[in-house]
Amino acid sequence: MRKQKSVFQNIDWLLVLLYLVMVIAGWLNIFAAVYNEEHSVITDFSQNYGKQMMWILTSLVIAFFILIIDGKFYDAFAGVIYAISIISMIAVLFFGHTVAGSKSWFRFGDFGIQPAEFAKFATAMMIAKFLSPMGLKKNTWRTRIYAVAIFFIPLLLILLENETGVALVFLSFCIVLYREEIIPGWLLMIGISAAVLFVVSLLVPKMILVTSLLVLAALIVLLFRKWKTFFVVAGLVAICIGVVVSVDHVFNHVLEPHQKKRIQVFLGMEEDLKGAGYNVNQSKIAIGSGGLTGKGFLKGTQTKYNFVPEQSTDFIFLYRWRRMGVSWYNNCYTIVSGIVI
Repeated sequence: MRKQKSVFQNIDWLLVLLYLVMVIAGWLNIFAAVYNEEHSVITDFSQNYGKQMMWILTSLVIAFFILIIDGKFYDAFAGVIYAISIISMIAVLFFGHTVAGSKSWFRFGDFGIQPAEFAKFATAMMIAKFLSPMGLKKNTWRTRIYAVAIFFIPLLLILLENETGVALVFLSFCIVLYREEIIPGWLLMIGISAAVLFVVSLLVPKMILVTSLLVLAALIVLLFRKWKTFFVVAGLVAICIGVVVSVDHVFNHVLEPHQKKRIQVFLGMEEDLKGAGYNVNQSKIAIGSGGLTGKGFLKGTQTKYNFVPEQSTDFIFLYRWRRMGVSWYNNCYTIVSGIVI
């Protein structure tokens, strides 16, 4: 009988080592970002960095069990995991806890769970299971509708939770479906173009934008001089003009006030140094004051004197520039924060 190979033989240990180094770097930065002289021990479980250590250890245990479980398990239970994810996102709409205007959390004392985060890998597993069978005809409408529905259902629930940040991440599944020939390239380009046109319409006067679109369409028609081209271009221009005209209504009556504020600050349409633009302004101060080399470990002013709320999460990047300067692991932390934090 042939001896069964160990599950540890095919592990890329260099990759594991790099991952652990980045995890530890992220943990140390959480410690520094919310450092409290009264709780100076990094393993203090009453502080964020102590809790983070607990989650790091928990994640390593979970990773170990995921590794030793037979891969067929995930194929067999992908549908069950996906269904549980959908049910939990429906339940959070009724029994969830509202955080920053988003009703997307279950709270159990100090412990919180966001079902939308689990929906990411549940949806990925379900799409992989659905599209993986040999001989599946991907170019049929039935297959395309089912595949799009698998990612659209959780996306819709996330939008109902008012969790637009996670919803934007979910849109990356469109790229996967494009690669699998479920979503045609032209439809993906129309979506991207509509988003770009929406942003441009907020910055450029509508009359100038509509005139430019008409001139561009006329040049294309004159260049090709075919009736088919004329109808295609006319249809696209009509859609583009519709987007341009509807931008004001969507921006003023569909988007939430905090969403409008963030867009205005991001595009430089409004300078709100004490409101929606406060964190952005503080990040500029931090980067400018830290310079190339930084102010030194635990010596930054913007976090040390609590200028920034939620220092250990969204704006830990601000800490990184100020304390450590421009270092090689800035980009690494972005990856780790999505996995660990």
